[in-house]
Amino acid sequence: MPRLAEFDRRELAAIFAGGALGALARVGITQLFPSGAASWPWAVFAINISGAFVLGYFVTQLQERLPLSSYRRPLIGTGFCGTLTTFSTMQLELFKMAMSHHYGLAAAYAGASIALGYLAVFTATALVRRIRVIR
Repeated sequence: MPRLAEFDRRELAAIFAGGALGALARVGITQLFPSGAASWPWAVFAINISGAFVLGYFVTQLQERLPLSSYRRPLIGTGFCGTLTTFSTMQLELFKMAMSHHYGLAAAYAGASIALGYLAVFTATALVRRIRVIR
């Protein structure tokens, strides 16, 4: 009889802890800076771009500079950044914009989010690699 995959409880705990911190940060920021369907959702936008930067920075740092760890990547990447970044909220913001006929705003928001998200990851990765060369 095939055996079910066993889970590393410490890895799950790392994901849970990072996720709790990321979710609390996201909820706190979005409640401080609410937005409507006819306005640019600055809080969600800033969270997603900064989250992409943090993810790019730490994944590169963890992969290329630090000793391998079973728990850092799940804690920061999957847990913290996974719940901090709000791409599902971005979809809801886009839906609200489209339903209120703000198509140009929705297109600009989607395009800027994707382009600046990629730029943030690229910049963070380049920063980690540049610091590595200097040292």
